[in-house]
Amino acid sequence: MTAARLQLHNSLSRRLEPFEPIDPANVRVYTCGPTVYNYQHIGNMRAFLFADTLGRTLRWKGWPTTHIINITDVGHLTSDADAGDDKMEKAAARAGKSIWEIAAYYTDVFKHDVARLNIAPPARWAVATDHIAEMIAFGEAIEANHCYRLDSGLYFDTSTVPDYGRLARSAADDVESRIEPVAGKRHPQDFAIWRTSAPGENRQMEWDSPWGRGAPGWHLECSVMSQKYLGERFDIHTGGIDHREIHHPNEIAQNQAHCACPGDRDYTGARFWLHNNFLVDRTGKMSKSSGEFLTLQVLIDHGFHPLSYRLLCLQAQYRSELEFSWENLAAAQIRLKRLVQGVERLRERAEAPGTAPAAYRDQLDAAISDDLNTPRALPVLDALLADKKLSPADRLAALADFDAVLGLRLATLTRADLRTRPAAAGIAEADIERRLAERLDARGQKDFARSDALRDELAAAGVEVMDGDPLGWDWKL
Repeated sequence: MTAARLQLHNSLSRRLEPFEPIDPANVRVYTCGPTVYNYQHIGNMRAFLFADTLGRTLRWKGWPTTHIINITDVGHLTSDADAGDDKMEKAAARAGKSIWEIAAYYTDVFKHDVARLNIAPPARWAVATDHIAEMIAFGEAIEANHCYRLDSGLYFDTSTVPDYGRLARSAADDVESRIEPVAGKRHPQDFAIWRTSAPGENRQMEWDSPWGRGAPGWHLECSVMSQKYLGERFDIHTGGIDHREIHHPNEIAQNQAHCACPGDRDYTGARFWLHNNFLVDRTGKMSKSSGEFLTLQVLIDHGFHPLSYRLLCLQAQYRSELEFSWENLAAAQIRLKRLVQGVERLRERAEAPGTAPAAYRDQLDAAISDDLNTPRALPVLDALLADKKLSPADRLAALADFDAVLGLRLATLTRADLRTRPAAAGIAEADIERRLAERLDARGQKDFARSDALRDELAAAGVEVMDGDPLGWDWKL
């Protein structure tokens, strides 16, 4: 097989570019991780599903990959543009707990969601508060040529880096309109490297520094941790499209200042900057500021399997907006059930290990090499499972490639796994199965009155018996 050449859309150039690793023995990828002050909404999780598809693709194509995801537990304000309260401090005050407790709890929940979505864990979770000394050293290294001091902290002078904001490509007045003024800043786009605690301010997270006791700026964290674990020049940096306008341009400015190469258009830290588009929710429950927002657990509580959400995201190319609705999610779950049922039937019929045909691997490779075009890959999977010219064993062998890239666990997922239980359900699954067995026996004895009575009992408990369902699903809640 001749492997297709991987093409990725580089946000720096706004075009597809062929990907060639700096070191084929170790592709290095950094993903902007969560700020652990609250649960992550499903829009946040789309970014990590996209990064996982990227990592899976790189490894499947034969490149060992080192993937780093950061955990922000300090420094991120309620605005991405250096304004407002510290998100972590605010969350701790609201909950009446320490920041350390808040960070530990929401980090654990996030990692649990990562596992439930079958996202491969990174080589390292880089925690911001574990790297304060390196952040201070980074600030000291760039201060003389690129920073200035104010009473509120140390600020980066963006005018010292030619072509600042090239990644965003936004008009200056548009960017400036999103940045609240800070007294003494030379330019609206300038940003904090270190925030000095105000006199009398009592913060839970603060450290001594050359600029006074305080905390690092949010943008500084990713520059420091990406360089520590991946080097000054690495392959790919990923994040949500919202990071493209402020956070990532600030990272690039810091990176150029630190390497003493401002103005070098070929150096930004990463060679490729990749951004996934938004998940759009017309109900308005995608923003945490509303206080009521959609999390993975909310989807599960409504009776949806986490991999149904993964499949929903795979049905759209990562750079496209994806509209969320309960109807779209239900359709994705039905599609997942059909896939699982098809694979189960193949497993029942396979007599010995098979051989994967090259044709389907080539089609998968062509699709995924086209900027991770998962919507193009999914119909290839459908065609594979339906191809009766191939033995069940050979189709299962080919399925391994699709599982490796798409991460749907089709080779091991069962129908029973997909019987998710809504939180409001008032009947135990064992009771459902017992009554279904009784009903099947009654129907076998042509005791239709008893069969109907059992069906009505189940219906009263919120269970719909699916007689004649073409998928073969016995019931749903």
